[in-house]
Amino acid sequence: MSRVLLKDVRPYGADEPVDVLVDGTVIAEIGAGLDVDADEIVRAGGAVLLPGLVDLHTHLREPGREDAETIETGSMAAALGGYTAVFAMANTDPVADNAVIVEHVWRRGREVGLVDVHPVGAVTVGLGGEKLAELGTMRRSVAEVRVFSDDGNCVHDPLIMRHALEYTKSFGGVVAQHAEEPRLTVGAQAHEGANAARLGLAGWPAPAEETIVARDCLLAGHTGGTLHICHVSTEGTAEILRWWKSRKRADGGQVGTVSAEVAPHHLLLTDDRLDTYDPVNKVNPPLRTDADVLALRRALADGTVDCVATDHAPHAAQDKDCEWAAARPGMLGLQTALGIVVQTMVRPGLLDWRGVARVMSERPAEIAGLTDQGRPVEVGEPANLVLVDPDAEWTVRGAELASLGENSPFEGMRLPGRVVATLLRGRLTAHEGKVRR
Repeated sequence: MSRVLLKDVRPYGADEPVDVLVDGTVIAEIGAGLDVDADEIVRAGGAVLLPGLVDLHTHLREPGREDAETIETGSMAAALGGYTAVFAMANTDPVADNAVIVEHVWRRGREVGLVDVHPVGAVTVGLGGEKLAELGTMRRSVAEVRVFSDDGNCVHDPLIMRHALEYTKSFGGVVAQHAEEPRLTVGAQAHEGANAARLGLAGWPAPAEETIVARDCLLAGHTGGTLHICHVSTEGTAEILRWWKSRKRADGGQVGTVSAEVAPHHLLLTDDRLDTYDPVNKVNPPLRTDADVLALRRALADGTVDCVATDHAPHAAQDKDCEWAAARPGMLGLQTALGIVVQTMVRPGLLDWRGVARVMSERPAEIAGLTDQGRPVEVGEPANLVLVDPDAEWTVRGAELASLGENSPFEGMRLPGRVVATLLRGRLTAHEGKVRR
């Protein structure tokens, strides 16, 4: 077991820097001017120290689309972005709807060893929406799957959704819903609004998301199951969640367990970017309006939306370097998420660094039931940590990111908040922009 000494760090952005000694896998000592033996010393120069980031929504593409991403390259991007745990979505090829596939993803993540890779199991067989997948078997597998999602597709049948919530309740599982009423989005290419009409793009109306969110909140309340809403994108969805979370039972308790995430791109970008028809801006759900962006920032700040999840979706060049209608939706996110949160939430004063820890580490870990992630920066706690220079800015270059895909809508953008180092159970996995093995 090695010892790592972090010199002059500011836990949660505290005013006065301290030193933190990591001994083996845990935080062993915190204090000013620690004079101890260590195998490695990281001189942080006042960088902010946070619990390692946790991403509930990552597409690693393996198995099946290793030309777009692999568990290894995705893990590299995650470590460089400050993440110590990611949840790999089930829409692989073959679909992760059984124990064999989720165990492969879990084992491959452990082999790479840069980040804890937790496979997400499909809710329905083949993401088809017609028959529940082997939820219990995946839960009992070595991967111990707890989060289930057909992300990319909506579980649109209310009876199937009800059964999924009821079944996963029996073992404390979470159903993560891609909220999209498919009958309202046939042929949709962009947010339904003035820009889509002007550009001749078929519209994706906000109610297609909002109606599913409202329905599933009611189903979660009725069944007592646990629901998580993926990539919230509209002001209306935020208002539905705010209303639902404000409801109380007759005994004063909450009505159902519902959480929600917002993707970084929905905190920053709008459909004004569509004028160029550049498919790098195509995503599902689509980029929305300024009003939606501002509403989502407020909802994240006040806890209506629980957390940030990247929806990291790398694609091979041929799937993005084509005409808009043929392009696949999705954007890179793992290495840019923290910078976008700093730009949209910290610098405007909507969140402080404890708030960043809450929405990017603590709440995601709580939602997913992780007991060793999102823990306080305190003595005796697991040393899953990220060091961030809050003042440093860096320029996004897709070709320089670790992902195999280069489809970043933030190309050329200056972002604040540079990851200095990431530690997974006390071991440096990234330092000064380089992956550490």
